[in-house]
Amino acid sequence: METLTFESDDVARTEDFLCRAYARMSIGGGTAGSHRARISRTGIDAVSVDEIDLACELSYSATPLGRICVCVVHEGTIQDHSFAGVDDEAFGPGDAVLLAPPELPYAGRIQEARYTIAMLDPELLAQLTGGPVQLTGHRPGAAAASRQLARSIAYLRDHVLADAAVADEPLVASTAAQHLAASVLYAFPHTARGEGAARDRVDAHTATLRRALAHIDDHADQPVTVAEIAAAAHVTPRALQYAFRRHLDTTPLAHLRRVRLAHAHRELAAAGPGDGVTVTEVAARWGFYHPGRFASHYRDTYGQAPHRTLGEP
Repeated sequence: METLTFESDDVARTEDFLCRAYARMSIGGGTAGSHRARISRTGIDAVSVDEIDLACELSYSATPLGRICVCVVHEGTIQDHSFAGVDDEAFGPGDAVLLAPPELPYAGRIQEARYTIAMLDPELLAQLTGGPVQLTGHRPGAAAASRQLARSIAYLRDHVLADAAVADEPLVASTAAQHLAASVLYAFPHTARGEGAARDRVDAHTATLRRALAHIDDHADQPVTVAEIAAAAHVTPRALQYAFRRHLDTTPLAHLRRVRLAHAHRELAAAGPGDGVTVTEVAARWGFYHPGRFASHYRDTYGQAPHRTLGEP
C-alpha cells in the first residue's frame, strides 16, 4: 500500500510536490499571507485517495493526469475550472466531479478548499465494460449518482485504505478497485452505454451462465473482473450481466461474493480452537474488507455470526 503526506506554506515547495504526486503543473498564490497546503494519500494498485486541505487561494494549470480523477468538495470552492470543451466551471461543497478526462490538460482556481480526490487507472473501466470506454461528461447524471460516488470513495478511504493489512490482500484490492470503477461508470455518462444491447440479450442464455459459473468457481481465490468472466463465457460484459439477471436474478459480482463467502465459511468451520485463525483475516483473505458488512452477509446466509462458526466466545 502506498502512503504519502505533505505539509507546507511555501508555494514553490507545494508546486514541486504536486508535480511529483500528480502531473506537471504550475500554481500561483492569489492572495498575500499564508499558503498552507496539507495533502495525504493512501493507495493500492490502480486506485488512490488523497485528502487535500488548502488554506489559501491558488491558481493551477496542469498537464494531463493520465488517470481518471474524481474530486469531492467538502469546504470552499474550486472556480474557473476549465479543460477542452468546458469553461469556467465552479464546484462547491457536496459536488462530486471529474476534474478532466485523463488525456486533457486542465486549469482553475482554488479558494480555501478542502476536498478529496480519487484517482484510478482508466483500464479499470475497460475491465468492467469489456473494451475501451470514455467518460463523456464531467458531472454525474443525477444527484443520487453523485451521492453514491462520494460514498464509494469514502468507503474505500475509511474501510480499505485505513488498514494496510486489509488493503494489501489481493482480493480486497481487486474488489475495492472494481467497486470504485463501477461507481464511476454509474455516475458519469460514457461511451459504453447502449451499444450492442440486442445482440447481448440474445447471448444471455444458459450456456453463457454455465461457463461463467464454472470460471467463478475455479478462480474465486484470485482477483477476478467482470470482463474476465465475460471473456471466459465468450460474451460481452453486458450479455453476462443480462444472463445473471435473467436466470439467477443477481449480478456476476454478487454471485462471486456468495462463492467467496462460502469459502470463508468453510475455512472458519475447519479452523480449530488453537489455530490462531481470526474472522477478520479470513474475511480479508476472501475479499471482504469491511468486518461489519462481512458479518451481516454471513448472518443472512448462515444464520449465525462468523465468530460462532469459528468457535470464539
